Amino acid sequence: METVYILNIPNFYSSYYLSGLNSVFNIKFEMDPRFLKYNNRSVLIFKINNEIGVIDNDDPAKVITELYELSTRYFATNKLIGSASYNQEKVEPLFPHYPINNIKLYLGLYNFKLLKYLPWKPLLKQIYTLLRRPVYKEYKYKVNLSNFMFFSSNIWKKESEANLIRADFIRFCKSDKRVVFEGGFVPRSDNDNQGFDQELNSKKYTPKLFSKLSAKSKMVLNNPAVGGAVSWRLAEYLNQGVFILSFPFKIELPIALIHSKDLYYVNDSSDYSTVFDKVLTDNKYHEKISKAGKAYFDQYCTPSSQAKYIVETLFK
Repeated sequence: METVYILNIPNFYSSYYLSGLNSVFNIKFEMDPRFLKYNNRSVLIFKINNEIGVIDNDDPAKVITELYELSTRYFATNKLIGSASYNQEKVEPLFPHYPINNIKLYLGLYNFKLLKYLPWKPLLKQIYTLLRRPVYKEYKYKVNLSNFMFFSSNIWKKESEANLIRADFIRFCKSDKRVVFEGGFVPRSDNDNQGFDQELNSKKYTPKLFSKLSAKSKMVLNNPAVGGAVSWRLAEYLNQGVFILSFPFKIELPIALIHSKDLYYVNDSSDYSTVFDKVLTDNKYHEKISKAGKAYFDQYCTPSSQAKYIVETLFK
């Protein structure tokens, strides 16, 4: 088995890829002094046969120039379409992923070196966050005949477009008598709920309960995330085999998700009524789309599939 050397200690954003590399290769931690400042950040830096790969899991902004120059390939979770920074020769897109609880691997791989390279407060925060995330599992596809829908989200301070998209979805779910809805916006700690008082929900959901309720949903919304990023929820939704209503992506995927095949795209929330009627009245159509999305995940998005894709692309 080939050895992959992990050259830094990434934060929980990279838990999916760390687990993927571990499932396919023999991984070892070898702190590279050049990358000390990237510890506990949303980048995973690794080496195989003296070729350096960077996995950048941050929100889309720009490529980290120093890492780009040192790498053979620079993999970006959010390879923003139309961005000169991301449209460079060595930048490669990634398939959707989501943070998982890989605490055993995290502690086992880095062990006491965590105390050497990370301050104790950030370290405890990472451990706490990882423990709250669901453990990765590959769901088995199930036909969903219920009309239950769950959606819960925060109100973002600087993402008014995304707020409106999600608020309209909550309203549609609440107003459609065919839907059994749970969820709503989580009230902001500063009480600036930006006029969405009618869409608020007093209940907060742990990541594990959020995942459980999403898996039961007839349909879920994949809305644009911060800066045009694709939400972590997308990969988990695909894995769960739920019907995904989505706005067009602002980032590039290695293989595109196709409208009315793998999911259902809308360009405006005024289109919600059309897809609601399709999903709630045609179970065969619902099954076709949700099953295809699950097949996409099983082929391209599992941790092991992504690890193989990353290493193969590194040497292409």
